[in-house]
Amino acid sequence: MTWPIDAAAGALRERLTGLPGVEAVRLRLAHWQGEAGQSGTAWRMHAMLIGLQRFDTVNIAYGEAAGDSALAEVAARLQHWASSELESRWIAAHAGGGKFLVIAAEECSRERWQLLADQLADEIARPVVGATGIVRLSPKVALLRTLEGEELDSMLDRLAQALEKAKRQQGHRLVWADGDASLPGRSAAEIEADLLGAIDRDEITIVFQPQFSLPDERLCGAEALARWDHAELGRIGADALFTIAERADHVSHLSDHIARRALEQARDWPGDLRVSLNVTPADLASGSYSDRLLDLLRQIGFPPRRLTLEVTEQALLQDVGLAASTMADLSSQGIRIALDDFGAGFCNFRYLKVLPLHYLKLDRTMVEGIAGDARDRAVLRGIVAMAHALDLAVIAEGIESEEQLGFVAEEGCALFQGFLRASPMSAEEFMALAGG
Repeated sequence: MTWPIDAAAGALRERLTGLPGVEAVRLRLAHWQGEAGQSGTAWRMHAMLIGLQRFDTVNIAYGEAAGDSALAEVAARLQHWASSELESRWIAAHAGGGKFLVIAAEECSRERWQLLADQLADEIARPVVGATGIVRLSPKVALLRTLEGEELDSMLDRLAQALEKAKRQQGHRLVWADGDASLPGRSAAEIEADLLGAIDRDEITIVFQPQFSLPDERLCGAEALARWDHAELGRIGADALFTIAERADHVSHLSDHIARRALEQARDWPGDLRVSLNVTPADLASGSYSDRLLDLLRQIGFPPRRLTLEVTEQALLQDVGLAASTMADLSSQGIRIALDDFGAGFCNFRYLKVLPLHYLKLDRTMVEGIAGDARDRAVLRGIVAMAHALDLAVIAEGIESEEQLGFVAEEGCALFQGFLRASPMSAEEFMALAGG
């Protein structure tokens, strides 16, 4: 789960990135160490320092405003990645300039931490679309597993040295603080083959993140999320799964498999409970996606009116015209469409005009600070007002405190999800929650 920054650390968040700085990390580590001392247990922490190569050239070529926008976009991608892939205690911070820090206090093999770092580097390297043009960033990542009792200053020093080494190494974007530029073990090709085998053996599991209506907090459905428990790498979340599948050119295969399993499990939910599926860029780029999905719904016997498709801005970048046509076909059959991760980065408001949308789903970064920041509440209020003017319902994601829940309800959000009321759960657990 994510851990909201406490009041002292929250004051140290930056306006530009919305992330805390290094001093907030120091506070968080002290809090974790205190918890460990009280419980008599210790967590082996993992850290990574991400550096944007030649970031100063972005400011020179595009201007400081474009550089600031790029940093804000990287911060949003970083938070989204961390909330999707890290299961327990973690904190992400801006370490100054083009550097970002992630520390997680969870069980994790070196292999999995490197896989996650590679996936995050891919995410950051995606082009940033801004008002002044397309900005391309080149990340390098230093990684470490902390030594017993290691202090933050020691961690930062080792990470900084490793990052400098990575900058000098051509062809390596990841380097371990102990000097390893790569790990022995399974190659990328072997991991891709593992994934294809896991799909064939039905080893990709589906968990469901419950969604509740506002203001009555009635259970109204769930978002389906994929998980893969790899024998060597441990648990791999949906984002990393699709990164692996994209390299193996099997995104559609994985997407269809997840959709089939989720719909089969949600078919017998009681009442009109809805299920939400995430749509990939490869799905929308395929001219056959709507036909494939509608055929699947008929095969399974799942009513289209109980299905919501969540589409991110990234999925729309390739061909918004084709995406709009595909979404219109599906909407005409009773399927609802949500624009996911709204506010997570550069937002093209043209999408709100040309797409047949039913929901705006706020990224968790849009609600994280509303309990303590009047500006964050004002932004939320403006987004909800705009959505209502367009006859769109708003879904608030990442609700982790009663204060956040109270604000999103007061401002008129229609639905919410988050760890405050329920964590992702198995199909059996969700059925029990639904009273089925």
